[in-house]
Amino acid sequence: MFHSAKSNQIFKTTYLYGSYSPIDGDSFVWEVNGVNTDVFEAYLKQFSLHRPKELKIVVIDNAGFHSTKNIEVPQNIHLLRIPPYAPELNPCEQIWQYIKQRYKNQRFESMEDLKKWFHGTVNKMSAETIKSITANHHYIDVFMATS
Repeated sequence: MFHSAKSNQIFKTTYLYGSYSPIDGDSFVWEVNGVNTDVFEAYLKQFSLHRPKELKIVVIDNAGFHSTKNIEVPQNIHLLRIPPYAPELNPCEQIWQYIKQRYKNQRFESMEDLKKWFHGTVNKMSAETIKSITANHHYIDVFMATS
């Protein structure tokens, strides 16, 4: 997901990687300045350190930067690729849609204001809200089968 803030007719952009648990409502968000395979690999490493004893299933789409050919996937992460053009199957996309509904029609004076708003919004999301948005019995079944 990316966000933009208007600054003197110039748009600044930031990118966010996020993972949300349909099991317990936990969240992990990592902010980056761009997206590519190296950043994706770094995200996976950082995410693996969050609750390191936990097995994590990361749903990925076919974005070019989700290529797994030459990256090292941490042992506590399993990547689950979804079909092309199927964002409804990605729990993270459901969270982004929830956030975008609160984000639209707002204007931020600076990137810092936008980041503050975003992080506040994510931090205010209860575990129950995250679970209700991301709950998908198919993913829960996959998780239970792999744990």
